[in-house]
Amino acid sequence: MALSATPYRFLVSLSNTDSHVYAELKFVVARHPSETEDRMLTRLLAYLLWYHEQVEFGRGLSDSDEAALWQIGLDGQIEHWIDVGLPDAERMTKAARKAKKYSLLVYGNRRIWQEKELPKAIKSEMEILAVPEDVFAELKPLLGRNMKIELTVADGTFYLTVIDGTEHHSIVFQFIALHS
Repeated sequence: MALSATPYRFLVSLSNTDSHVYAELKFVVARHPSETEDRMLTRLLAYLLWYHEQVEFGRGLSDSDEAALWQIGLDGQIEHWIDVGLPDAERMTKAARKAKKYSLLVYGNRRIWQEKELPKAIKSEMEILAVPEDVFAELKPLLGRNMKIELTVADGTFYLTVIDGTEHHSIVFQFIALHS
């Protein structure tokens, strides 16, 4: 019997002054049985960073031809393909051709990937950012199946607060620009 995905429910108050997005979001992220906490959290951060009312979570690990997240226009065309992790150059190039915009949020040990894969795939229209490692160390202990988050983005800085009952845990960070 195959293991099923674990649902994580989020209630997010989003105020992104950089992209002029202000929304109260309620959504579920399904964590695949083989997915790490780091990858799931990276998908969550990517969703919040590039939020648009049409951005959806893809099947990701279950279907290698889909993005981790994507925005599909009313005409069925892929407006924005969002990957997470350390994809190979072929995947990045192929995805960038399919979509009007390609973005990547990198996590994990990126040094070798950055030297070998990134130069082969880089295109001017790609936006590639990395999650600082210390963000996971601060965020993983707060991870729960039902989370309430307040997020303000201003001048490229994330001010993320996880609300756990009466306790508030704040994390402030900036993504590392690898190419934009």
